[in-house]
Amino acid sequence: MKPEPARPNPVQIVKGASARLPTAWGEFTITSYFDQTTQIEHMALHCGDVAGAELLVRVHSECLTGDIFGSLRCDCGPQLHMAMQRISAAGRGLVIYMRGHEGRGIGIDQKLRAYTLQDQGLDTVDANLALGHPADSRRFEAAAAILKDLGVTSVCLMSNNPLKLLALSNEGIAIVQREPHEIDANPENASYLNAKRLRLGHLLSN
Repeated sequence: MKPEPARPNPVQIVKGASARLPTAWGEFTITSYFDQTTQIEHMALHCGDVAGAELLVRVHSECLTGDIFGSLRCDCGPQLHMAMQRISAAGRGLVIYMRGHEGRGIGIDQKLRAYTLQDQGLDTVDANLALGHPADSRRFEAAAAILKDLGVTSVCLMSNNPLKLLALSNEGIAIVQREPHEIDANPENASYLNAKRLRLGHLLSN
């Protein structure tokens, strides 16, 4: 898979409010960012002094079913929580929570339709394609803009997705290291993870 072509104009973000956010994984500061291009609000969840080099970073795509409802069909919720735990333990790091990325960019209604197709035998890629969507339509310009706004000069990216690394690199983000960020498979998400590995090129051992 290749990343989407660059937009003709750079994404414009507006930094919003910040607040202290105590969590089960440690204390963070949460900051909102408004993407004027897409009219979507993203969140930055940061710990310690994030400006500078080699920051531990997770760019996490919104997943209502996994992040909020604890769905076992994906690995999203556990990946988010593990990232927060790793950042808290390190004392310095950042989660960028990308809203508008539900179902790799197709939205919650279409994602639920894709779930039904998956229960009928399609994998996660073919389900999106059968609904007339790309396998992955997410974009990461706003994530790069948030990193730059926070003064991050290079990152250690917690990701198994080579396309995400390429997309951020294309936006001028220096990635000094990829940090594997893998969750153990379960009976509900084993085929999903297998499709991510075989069809989308994710660097997974499961």
